[in-house]
Amino acid sequence: MSDSNTTDFINPSSFILLGIPGLETAHVWISIPFCAMYAIAILGNFTILLIVRIERSLHAPMYYFLCMLAVTDLVMSTSTLPKMLSIFWFNLREIDFSTCLTQLYFIHCFSVMESGIFVALALDRYVAICDPLRHSTILTNPAVAKIGLAVLLRSGILAVPFPVLASRWPYCRTNVISHTYCEHLAVVKLACTDIRVSSYYGLLVTFLVTGPDLSFITFSYTQILRTIFGLPTKGAQLKTFGTCGSHLCVILASYIPALFSFLTHRFGHNVPLYFHIMTANVYFSVPPMLNPIIYGVRTKEIRDSAQL
Repeated sequence: MSDSNTTDFINPSSFILLGIPGLETAHVWISIPFCAMYAIAILGNFTILLIVRIERSLHAPMYYFLCMLAVTDLVMSTSTLPKMLSIFWFNLREIDFSTCLTQLYFIHCFSVMESGIFVALALDRYVAICDPLRHSTILTNPAVAKIGLAVLLRSGILAVPFPVLASRWPYCRTNVISHTYCEHLAVVKLACTDIRVSSYYGLLVTFLVTGPDLSFITFSYTQILRTIFGLPTKGAQLKTFGTCGSHLCVILASYIPALFSFLTHRFGHNVPLYFHIMTANVYFSVPPMLNPIIYGVRTKEIRDSAQL
């Protein structure tokens, strides 16, 4: 380690990631399920990308958005899990300062991007079910490209202040981070200055992203359910609802761990540190693993293509 844990420094050359404090003796055992989930996430999401790429019948808005989600899941899980496994297996705890800030940026960028893709999928299902005759004219390939670009720009811009602010704080306490990755608050709390700007910005982004996105998704599915319940037969209702069931499952699989991790980190002051860290790691490992499984099992077109 090039910097002492107690020597004053403005920007340390590196940070030390402790992993999961209090569970050091169980690191190898903890790594087994996380390694398995990462392997499934890599295999599943690449499979989705390959199937959509080679099957021309899947060249449609829903599957384009699904490919965006697969890429997002791959980047999110790869941003955190390999480093976590290297800590658990080889005790490689040091991470370069600039690498830490880059990891911090990717985590926030692709978390926001995932939420935006859920909105795009909700829009696709809303138009397909509530206004099916205009689906092909509303969600054209240029429209899908513009939506994807908007999602990318929003996430990229909103994530920039996280590493920028973190790089400007003076660090004079320690360079030891009690986490498995460079989590935003865990990093800036090491600064020897007032970090309320970073803390408030994190809250602002959470409310600017989660609030509007969940509101739009809720509105879309309220209208979708009204349309479904207005169909004449039970069979038609179940068939139509089945077309958006995968999306609902994916939203629940992603938002529930994310909100649980956020709430316990912000307000669960009596919750053990290792529990905070475990819930955060679950958010970056479980949804990327479940998303391709859910779509692969519940989406007939993907399931049929995979069997060919």
